[in-house]
Amino acid sequence: MGVSGSGKSTVAQMLAKSLGCMFVEADDFHSRKNKEKMRNGVPLSDTDRFPWLEALRDAIRKNINDCEMVTLTCSALQKKYRDILRTADQDYKPGNYTNCRVKFVCLEAPVEVIADRMKRRSEEGMHFMPLSLLQSQLDLLQIDEAEGIAKADATMSLEAIVDRVLVLLRTA
Repeated sequence: MGVSGSGKSTVAQMLAKSLGCMFVEADDFHSRKNKEKMRNGVPLSDTDRFPWLEALRDAIRKNINDCEMVTLTCSALQKKYRDILRTADQDYKPGNYTNCRVKFVCLEAPVEVIADRMKRRSEEGMHFMPLSLLQSQLDLLQIDEAEGIAKADATMSLEAIVDRVLVLLRTA
């Protein structure tokens, strides 16, 4: 999890390979309308986000029910969004984060690093999220310490980040 440009997709793909599991890209679940809004610099509302999050939850649930591990990229910037994803684990009891099989790792980097990455991706036509939406994502980002969300420094080498995430997942 984390803001756009934090490295979620790259890290999750590498993590999936390391774990020998499936990788799911949350951006693939956005509607064309959502992608167009973001491309035009319009932040998504909760009304836009909830169907997207529910589709992601259903994809996670299928893997849990099939006893399969999966890595998923998702901004999941607010607790209420993460709670939707947590309900993929049908045994999840709200507020009982320790026993939930849906785990989060937040990739963090200084704003300048994220902005540079987003600018580069945008100039190369590699992503629909413009730099102008970074502040709205930063404004939305909230992590309740009680959630026990692991954090990883997204400025480290990709290999170091994946190694760190593997350690965090083993201890979560």
